[in-house]
Amino acid sequence: DIGLPTRFLYDESMPEIVLDKLIEIFGLQPTDLVMGARYHNFADFIGFPDPKQSTDLHDRAMPALPHPAFKGADTLMPKIWAKDQVVHFPYQKYDYVPQLILEAAQNPEVEAIKITLYRVANRSAITEALLEAVQQGKKVVTFIEVKARFDEASNIYWGKRLKDAGAKVIYSYPAVKVHTKLLYIKLREESGKPDIAYIGTGNFNEKTAKLYCDHALLTAHPTLNAEVAQVFELLEGRILLPHTNDLLIAPYNLRQTFSRLIKQEMQLAKKGQPAYMILKLNSLEDPAMIEKLYEAGQAGVKIQLIIRGICCLIPGVEGLSENISVISIIDRYLEHARIYLFGNGGNPLYYLSSADWMTRNLDHRVEVAVPVFDPDIQAHLRALLDLQLRDNCKARVIETSQRNPLKEKAPDDPAIRSQTDFYDFLKAL
Repeated sequence: DIGLPTRFLYDESMPEIVLDKLIEIFGLQPTDLVMGARYHNFADFIGFPDPKQSTDLHDRAMPALPHPAFKGADTLMPKIWAKDQVVHFPYQKYDYVPQLILEAAQNPEVEAIKITLYRVANRSAITEALLEAVQQGKKVVTFIEVKARFDEASNIYWGKRLKDAGAKVIYSYPAVKVHTKLLYIKLREESGKPDIAYIGTGNFNEKTAKLYCDHALLTAHPTLNAEVAQVFELLEGRILLPHTNDLLIAPYNLRQTFSRLIKQEMQLAKKGQPAYMILKLNSLEDPAMIEKLYEAGQAGVKIQLIIRGICCLIPGVEGLSENISVISIIDRYLEHARIYLFGNGGNPLYYLSSADWMTRNLDHRVEVAVPVFDPDIQAHLRALLDLQLRDNCKARVIETSQRNPLKEKAPDDPAIRSQTDFYDFLKAL
């Protein structure tokens, strides 16, 4: 089962006498040789054996926490009908997501379940719950993005399984990716109970949910539910243009609304009123949005950015971006969530979203940003943002020299490691 070798990859620092001996032993030709660096299989770095079990070489244990509203509850839907809920992954249990779908599948008052799947785990409790819904006679509509890099095979496999079982499966469109993370549970009108929507920042994937920091809003808010339903009507080809008041949808009104909110902060700053933005993203690349941030900063808006990956904005340049600061947090979990906070004249606006500020997300993908209305959830998000902005253990300062040093910690300052501290914040709830 082993193919013929195609190249001889060697460390560029290998002594020439050693390389010559290996060439002789293996009968290599010059065309067989490929010079490289010392380390190649970086996947091995994910986990190392530790024969001594040295506690100082390990992160502290952080088992997923129960959600305060769902702890001990046999059913989740009544808790969501009573109040908007948010689940923070991986700090809180992901089990609630397949549990909610399975509960809906077995509830005779549920008429339909609709979901977008971007990256599906090979062994997926999510899709198993959807299969159960089909068997229970529910209308199941699944939009599967087959162009999700590295997950094409898994997505196609589950698409076929669902279609064969009787679900309606819609595959992605040629010119656009569907990147939004939505679940819509429609109840029968005669039940008298509201529908339920799940709007997340991360994929419906149990495996990555253990490693990626994401948030999921669970709501029975009538306007949000109606607008999530519109997104599925759009994906099913029933409408050509969504009309929403609260939900922001790319490539339709998401860019325009965020541009308007930036302009609003500029107007507040010019009037001498407090004006600020805190934006947490994976990537910031779109030239037009970067230009708007520069303009806002020059107008006096305080802008704090938390960017894990690509950042094409240059902070701290006098006359251009002295009112803009950028940090990046790299820790045990991958920061994957997108949170947008606008000062809004003392009545802060919070959004959770699947969208980064990249041209591809704003113009060439179906993305959703959802406003967060519940004050308790707003408080959770603000606590997280504040911890991350104060992080002095794992935060790096993005600056013009591109050296991006770790944030300096004053000798008397307490150590703040935002991921572990946010876990403790949630544990204390």
